[in-house]
Amino acid sequence: MRENFQFPSSDAAPSGASQQAIIARELADTVMVERRSPGRHIPFLLYGMLLFCFGLGMYLIGVLMGVLLALPRLLLGMNATLVPVNEWIVWYSGVPIAFGIAFAMFDLLIYFSHKKPDVPVRYQPLARRNVTVALTAYNDEDSITEAVRDFVEHPLVNRVIVVSNNSHDATFERAAAAGAITFNELSPGYGRCVFRCLTEASLYDDVDLIVLCEGDRTFRAFDIEKLLAYAPHGDFVNGTRTVEPLRHFATQLSSFMYYGNIFVGKLLEAKHLGRSTITDVGTTYKLCRRDALLELLPALDPAVNLEFNAHFLDTALAEGHVLIECPVTFHQRVGVSKGGNVNNMRGFSVGLRMIRGIVFGWKRLAS
Repeated sequence: MRENFQFPSSDAAPSGASQQAIIARELADTVMVERRSPGRHIPFLLYGMLLFCFGLGMYLIGVLMGVLLALPRLLLGMNATLVPVNEWIVWYSGVPIAFGIAFAMFDLLIYFSHKKPDVPVRYQPLARRNVTVALTAYNDEDSITEAVRDFVEHPLVNRVIVVSNNSHDATFERAAAAGAITFNELSPGYGRCVFRCLTEASLYDDVDLIVLCEGDRTFRAFDIEKLLAYAPHGDFVNGTRTVEPLRHFATQLSSFMYYGNIFVGKLLEAKHLGRSTITDVGTTYKLCRRDALLELLPALDPAVNLEFNAHFLDTALAEGHVLIECPVTFHQRVGVSKGGNVNNMRGFSVGLRMIRGIVFGWKRLAS
């Protein structure tokens, strides 16, 4: 069991080689569920959605040019130069829109049956319902005590792990005092902190399930029951914050981020058409089957930073795992947001990088 395993220091992450060796040993001792590879398919719906959005953007630019530059054109006598450009943009915006619709229709009406897995609805009962909870934390001294206690007091939680991402305040000490098993991840970055959480939690073999969450009090332990209800149907249960009655009115997720999150989720869903329904690519709260997580960890790149959750979901689907979404409650955080929800511009930038990773792969985003 994990209690008998000790790293040389709680500050030090295992090296890449030793980490792979540990996971390999755990894989060898774990009974795996047979998974069917999704195969390689061209994501026509994904490309169609992007082409449609590009064409729509061209059209709006052309319309705005016609309205905003009308007076300068007349005053400066540039009608003969600018009007043809304006007309060209509006006219040819229809080309990517038409191709986008054609690609989408081809994928949905013709190719869909080849992409959706021809398998029965999965139901694999849980032999053990207890979980290990792993919380990410970065300068969360004001919230970590209550966050740890909330999960420690849940009857199905065997232990709570907190990985502090080299916090400069009392996060580490307060987490330990509240009853958590604490580690300090010295390498900066959200992806490295999450990866360390998953790695540490996966080493406990007295549970079959791992719950990943945050230490800022935006999530609650009582939602574990909902995640468990969905667990028999998949390998990973991703919490979604997109159900309005379950969202506190004063969260850091602005309306722009809320709908942008759904949009990126639908792009990822289109990439893996017929495999999952995705409305939230930014939530940390999720449940993982330990055997599936041990298989997935070697394929993840912890160097992917704020886009790591989208990377996790994309990689899990690409590896043939079954991904389910579950609505969870979302609350006002304690303290100041330090991730992708700092402001709308930060959220927009993270969203663009997620789209880049979904379309072109995640290696270029690793830093």
